[in-house]
Amino acid sequence: MLTLDTYAEKAKSLGLSKAEIIAPGNVVVGNWVRLKCQYGCGGYGEYLTCPPYSPTPDYTKKMIGEYSKGLLMQIENISLTDRPGQGSKLRKIVADLEREIFLDGYYKAFGMASGPCRFCKACDTDEPCKHPYKARPSMEACGVDVYQTARNCGFELEVVKTEDCPYSYVALILIE
Repeated sequence: MLTLDTYAEKAKSLGLSKAEIIAPGNVVVGNWVRLKCQYGCGGYGEYLTCPPYSPTPDYTKKMIGEYSKGLLMQIENISLTDRPGQGSKLRKIVADLEREIFLDGYYKAFGMASGPCRFCKACDTDEPCKHPYKARPSMEACGVDVYQTARNCGFELEVVKTEDCPYSYVALILIE
């Protein structure tokens, strides 16, 4: 098996700003986070990767406890015009790296991205996912406090105050 640092380096080579191997104990999960999806995000109930379809915070806490490592990744300083493409880019990187890590023998690898999935123009929540090998829930949909988790791991992440401010996407792959 490859060393886990190899996957962090690969993530950086694919265009991510930061990628670090972290302890799952640095991942903070809170019930309040999912409320922000329900009251403040247009994706609630619209995507199979978002609440109410995504894992609950309680489930996520238990799941994270079954892992010994994580790969935390970030794309930084994204402009307003680049936002749609960068979210999809990060989701694809997460899916591809998760698969590579899995095939290298870390069979429990599981990734979480940021924000609503955009692999389909519209998600048909009455049907099975059309992209089950690529679609993953967002960290926040699962109750992960992305801001505190990023800060716990030395990543800079601030609230975007206006539409014209640069912002970041964060993703996580749990590894065992």
